[in-house]
Amino acid sequence: MSYSQFTLDQVKAKFELTIQEDRPLFTEPPQVQPSQLLQQLLQDYLPLALAMNSEKARSEFIIAPILADVRHHVTQPISLFSGKEFNVDAEKNLTGFCDFLLSKSKEQLFIEAPVAIIVEAKNENIIGGLGQCAAAMIAAQIFNQNYGQVVPEIYGGVTTGNVWRFLRLIDHTLEIDSDEYYIKELPKILGILTLSFT
Repeated sequence: MSYSQFTLDQVKAKFELTIQEDRPLFTEPPQVQPSQLLQQLLQDYLPLALAMNSEKARSEFIIAPILADVRHHVTQPISLFSGKEFNVDAEKNLTGFCDFLLSKSKEQLFIEAPVAIIVEAKNENIIGGLGQCAAAMIAAQIFNQNYGQVVPEIYGGVTTGNVWRFLRLIDHTLEIDSDEYYIKELPKILGILTLSFT
């Protein structure tokens, strides 16, 4: 079993999570203005990615540029990984690939703790991706602990590129944002993605 095989109810039962899903995570999400480069890329490629309507196209033309832009808005070095194997605990089935992973580390050749954000790309199925994302967030929590890095909050996101839904893991409580954010709210999306690095 890998991250992609987890459903939300399986994650809840296996890792004894409390799930909160009935309120917004961010009453006033911080807003971060996208760089000129990101604005231009999305202007050029957002229509193309949505027309192609594949998870790969959305990942490459929408999600990766947004996550790369986060690096320009934080003061500390961070690393971004795409499609990287993240095998943390085979006995707990916390193995497999993460679509995207952001770490509070300048190391780009390998994943180094602390891992701060996991983002899973889904083609039109946000709800179906919540279990996969939650499992990867738990793996990030364990990974950080194994390396002596305590990160009180692990953030996650499930996105189609056009629509984003965020999660936050604190100890054994998984909070799932009741709000969804659309690409037209890009400053809010960038603001939420930078929270872990401020």
